[in-house]
Amino acid sequence: MYSRSSEPVRFERDCDVVMVPQGETVTLPAGSVGYITQALGGSWTVFVEGNLFRIAGRDADAIGKEPPQPLELPDGADDAAVEQLVWKQLRTCFDPEIPINVVDLGLVYEATVRPVGDGQRTVDVKMTLTAPGCGMGDILVEDVRSKLELIPTVGEADVELVFDPPWNRTMMSEAARLETGML
Repeated sequence: MYSRSSEPVRFERDCDVVMVPQGETVTLPAGSVGYITQALGGSWTVFVEGNLFRIAGRDADAIGKEPPQPLELPDGADDAAVEQLVWKQLRTCFDPEIPINVVDLGLVYEATVRPVGDGQRTVDVKMTLTAPGCGMGDILVEDVRSKLELIPTVGEADVELVFDPPWNRTMMSEAARLETGML
């Protein structure tokens, strides 16, 4: 789901949101009015009173939207099937300012699925940011963690933010470089 529109929006209830790019959590009160600037990966970026805010999928109802559907995994799925779903979920994680997922941006260096017993798994992720001082770093890490922990049988996602090697635009997929004009 992607939108670069300026769809008007009115908050139907108080809603905790994250300021972009500061990364601070604030509450927008019911009745706040603005417009959606980006709708990707089950979250929304909205422009309200001169500021950008990110709304998590679990709060979709606050702006009259449907939350993302629960993830499903076939019974008896092996680690390879879980890993495939891990990468699919990672592609639903977006920087609120850049309409490209963290995988195509080249921010995910590693994602490993580890069985931990009783049919449960842990996912270990190493990722970086486009800039070390990005105020949205903790928010992106939490977005990755929480989306991976929605996968059936994944009991924990350990997301480590690393800066070695430093990110550069050559780490982006060709499609991402084309979309951003960074060829």
